[in-house]
Amino acid sequence: MRIERSSYVYILSNEKNGTIYIGVTSNLIRRIQEHKEKIIEGFTEKYDVNKLVYCEKHGTIGSAILREKQMKKWNRDWKIKLIEKNNIKWDDLYESLF
Repeated sequence: MRIERSSYVYILSNEKNGTIYIGVTSNLIRRIQEHKEKIIEGFTEKYDVNKLVYCEKHGTIGSAILREKQMKKWNRDWKIKLIEKNNIKWDDLYESLF
């Protein structure tokens, strides 16, 4: 029997109403730390996108990936509404993970 860990879809931004990045991971704390430390080259490093403004927990990586793909197709207004539904000030939620 295979046991899957929880997985997460997350949204990062550089500031309120700023650049948005959507990602998926099975280790949210490690992944956000990698973004903050600019360990991984690419979009988030280039645009200094490292504030965790939204996340969802999923039971499997497959469901998290499906949700990530769905969210990436959304228009910007829908993404902003999702963030602001639970995080009106766009606070960095990273510290709340501990």
